[in-house]
Amino acid sequence: MQEIILGITAALCFVASFSWGRIARYRWRFYQQVRLAMASRREAEASEDSEEPGGTADEEGAHAAEALARSGFLRDLHAASLYLLLAIIAMFLVTTDTEFWTVLMLVVGVPAALTMMWGRKSGSEFRMARERFDIERRAQEALAQEELAPRAWAGRLAPEDLASFEGFAVGQVYLAGSGLMAGDFFDVFEVTPGRLAAVIGDVAGKGIESSITAFQAKYLMRVFLRQFRDPAQAVEELNRQIFNVERTEEFISLVVIVFDTGAGTLRYASAGHPTAWLWHQREVLPLSATGPLLMLERGSGYFSREIPLMRGDVAVLYTDGLIEARRGDDHFGEEAVAMLLRREPLLDPSELCRHLLEAARDFSDTPLGDDVAILAVRRT
Repeated sequence: MQEIILGITAALCFVASFSWGRIARYRWRFYQQVRLAMASRREAEASEDSEEPGGTADEEGAHAAEALARSGFLRDLHAASLYLLLAIIAMFLVTTDTEFWTVLMLVVGVPAALTMMWGRKSGSEFRMARERFDIERRAQEALAQEELAPRAWAGRLAPEDLASFEGFAVGQVYLAGSGLMAGDFFDVFEVTPGRLAAVIGDVAGKGIESSITAFQAKYLMRVFLRQFRDPAQAVEELNRQIFNVERTEEFISLVVIVFDTGAGTLRYASAGHPTAWLWHQREVLPLSATGPLLMLERGSGYFSREIPLMRGDVAVLYTDGLIEARRGDDHFGEEAVAMLLRREPLLDPSELCRHLLEAARDFSDTPLGDDVAILAVRRT
């Protein structure tokens, strides 16, 4: 009878050891998965070099998840090892006649039988925990993509770095507003050798649709400015192509300037955009609208104006987020831009853009809520 009891106890302990060992193996895989996720997250944060608010709490939560996964693995590994040891002891005691050990092993056999039922429950709970971890990880990745998407769009619409162009110095500033997606855009590119185009625009509204429209307008202008020598014709063609009767709430303001060093001229067209300014022969000249906003009517007409282009001339283009900076009921306004250009025309274009932004910030009694894009181009 003693041998039967010890044999049953040994069998139960072997099964319990196998059950806990299998769960420990799953927990080990889960622990490795958490570690890899943590390592990937650290690498991503290091590459972005970001220190956003709440990062410390997120880091503490990630460390807690890693510690819990490791603790669960060690606990189950301990249980598996303990039952394996008890099984070996029970098999060894089969050869002895001590009734004390038989009773002891019988007492051990009871929790060994119970642990098999608990093991199934523990395995189910573990699978639920792993599924929850996977869901949370995917949710975090989705949130990260949502945060990165506006930056990626802004990088395409208003790049931080522009190419260098012989005979010109270019500066730019972009400040994202409170909206999720950018609607402001600018571009500087060589149309043909000796002809440089500068474009800046603003799509009304917020969100992904306005951002997509801005993206389309920016790159279609590149196509049409190479197709038409007159910027007004390019603007007309852009309006025809992007006009949509189903989106009556959306419209675009835009100004384009083409600097022609061969002809010694500056030709511009403006579709309802805030006045750009040109410092020319010690005077600050307004480059006012030469047609209505884009997307109001398919057949809207536009014309261009031409001004002699001299060495040292500076053109400043911007979106309405700059001039709509508020102090009470007063706005920063277009004239403030002209005054700063008149006062500091010899500043480097990049410095000029930064000075304009800081002037608007100093003027406003609240943080600037709209996107702000500023572009300055000087013929050197």
